[in-house]
This record gives sequence, C-alpha cells and structure tokens, in this order.
Amino acid sequence: MFVAMNRFRIVPGSEAAFEDAWRNRDSRLHEVPGFRSFRLLKGPSTEEHTLYISHSFWEDRAAFEAWTRSEQFRHAHAGAGERKPLYVGGPRFEGFETVMES
Repeated sequence: MFVAMNRFRIVPGSEAAFEDAWRNRDSRLHEVPGFRSFRLLKGPSTEEHTLYISHSFWEDRAAFEAWTRSEQFRHAHAGAGERKPLYVGGPRFEGFETVMES
C-alpha cells in the first residue's frame, strides 16, 4: 500500500470554504485503478493557519503515479488556482510505502 499525503496551511477564517471545496470537488478517484480510499483531516489551529492533511490510499506507488498522469487528475485539479487565497503557502506532499500492517 502507498499513502499520498498533502499538508495544507489554511488562512484563519477560511476553514469552511476550504472544506466545502473538498466536499464539492469531483475528484473522480473512484474511476482510477489502484485507488483505495481518501481522508481529509483537520489539525490544530494557530494565529497563522489551520493545518489540514489529505491522505489518499493506493494499491502501490505505481497506481498513485499513474493517477498523477491521468485525465482524472487534471479534472480534479482544474481551477485549483482560484482557491489560492485560502492557503498560507503551497501544499506540501509526502508519500509513504507501507512496511508493516496488522
């Protein structure tokens, strides 16, 4: 299993708009071979930002990388620039391979 994570720092007061953008987004992930599940997590808030992390779970790294080259990926990220005022900086990607599961 491969877990793709993105960390987002969101401008205070913009949390509802950020969550709505994700809730109403047509990601088309369910169409992609190797996709397992998705979660959006809300973390702590400071005066500077509220932290969110997205997790997408994939059969393996190859399935995730194939998605990043797909039409579904382009569709899911269309208009992303319109949401730029919600962010403090850009998202930070991290990818992880499963080494143990119980």
